[in-house]
Amino acid sequence: MKISKTLTAVVISATFAFVSCKPKDAEIKVKVEEAIKADPMMTGAMVDVKDGVATISGECKDDACKAKCEKIAADVKGVKSVVNNCSVTPAPVMNTPASVSSVLDQAAMQKIKDGLKDIKGVTVEFSGDKAMLSGEVSKADRMKIMQMMASANVKSDVSKLTDKK
Repeated sequence: MKISKTLTAVVISATFAFVSCKPKDAEIKVKVEEAIKADPMMTGAMVDVKDGVATISGECKDDACKAKCEKIAADVKGVKSVVNNCSVTPAPVMNTPASVSSVLDQAAMQKIKDGLKDIKGVTVEFSGDKAMLSGEVSKADRMKIMQMMASANVKSDVSKLTDKK
């Protein structure tokens, strides 16, 4: 009888010792959070741990940051697996206005040609996103040309325009 009570006590003690040696979810969560927050790129990540499975969420700046966050969590003692629910912040889209296009479209070229047809002695050549003007003009015509170029949203090179005397 004493042997069975002793044996039962040993089994219960061993079970408690074995269970208490395993890290608890709350302890694992704290360790994962500390490890992630040690890297300044990953300060926005949040952690939840259940049965040794660490679930991380939040925003990362790129895929490399997301992968690093997952690796850091997986390396913590007691983490059995990692569920990475982090999202990658999309890069900002740069919308370029039409006036900054690299090549003039046909409509802009036609608008310039139509505006110059009444001004005698002026020629225009198009190169990439610029209209290069040459010829001899009066001050009034030069003003008209500059206004027309501004309204067409076109870069212009007027260095070859000379003033009539």
